[in-house]
Amino acid sequence: MSRLEALFLTFKSAPKRIKTLLRRQGWKEVLIFFFFVLLSLGFWMLQSLQQDYEIELIIPVRYKNVPANIAFSDKLPDNIKVKVRDKGSVLLNYSLGGTLLPIEASLGSLSAKGGTFLISKKIIERDLLKQMIATTTLISFEPQQIEVDYTPLKSRRIQVEFNGSLRTEPGFGLSGEINITPATVQVYAGEEILDSLITVQTVNTKIEKARKTFTRTFNLLPVKGARFEPEQVTITFPIEEYTEKTLNIPIQCKTLPQNLTLRTFPSMVQVTCNVPLSRFNQLKENDFAAEINYSDLEQNISGTVSIKLTKKPNWIQSPTVHPDKIEFILEQNNY
Repeated sequence: MSRLEALFLTFKSAPKRIKTLLRRQGWKEVLIFFFFVLLSLGFWMLQSLQQDYEIELIIPVRYKNVPANIAFSDKLPDNIKVKVRDKGSVLLNYSLGGTLLPIEASLGSLSAKGGTFLISKKIIERDLLKQMIATTTLISFEPQQIEVDYTPLKSRRIQVEFNGSLRTEPGFGLSGEINITPATVQVYAGEEILDSLITVQTVNTKIEKARKTFTRTFNLLPVKGARFEPEQVTITFPIEEYTEKTLNIPIQCKTLPQNLTLRTFPSMVQVTCNVPLSRFNQLKENDFAAEINYSDLEQNISGTVSIKLTKKPNWIQSPTVHPDKIEFILEQNNY
């Protein structure tokens, strides 16, 4: 018999063994004993919950309609610590029942000139008591009032920049510029911080194995002392399958003096690049310029010169020139 079969038979026979044990008189007495223990514990808990206790509760504070163009001198408190007294059953309901709601404070009416934001002790006490039943005693709470100075901030629209890397699957790539919406955000900060910001960046993100156009929402990278409006942007990445295309491009030398004639061997070069499938027929010879600089010819005694690709579309990938060096002859015109 295998170990697996033996284990199976053991589990199969377990219920029968348990029933046999429970039939014995000793086990019945144990079960009766535990039943009365649990019953006694239940009565004890019910009696205990009728006694008075003191506990500390944490009540969150939520701030609504916070103007973007102000800065607080100190951090606004996130919660209020409340000490209360009541029967255990009531306190248990406060702790576990979620009956105490957050205190809400609206900041929409703050003056744009600066000042002090204040929630008085009387208002906090009122908001706490109206959530508690009449038997509950509010012993204390901290902080007893919320008082924070604030000053106005300057603002400026700043361009958003994608901060990260994008890797596509083999044979795919970006078919154009990424589209960031909105392209600029309103930045609220002190003058020194605003002057130091050239762009606002998204949080660093690595995107792998992309193979089709997609749109994603990004949070903006936090800047200490600055606030953004909005705090998120959406970015569309145009991704498409690429294919290879080769074109013959004539060699030019735009800086050649009129008294000279340039002969190159060959007279054309081949430019090979990867192009999006949707733009394959759109790519033409006049989208490229293969040039020689005359300054590279003047003192050249080798008879060969490098070709530079001075014009190309920004939506192609991996352009190569063949040959990348050509032979040349400079001839003096007789006219």
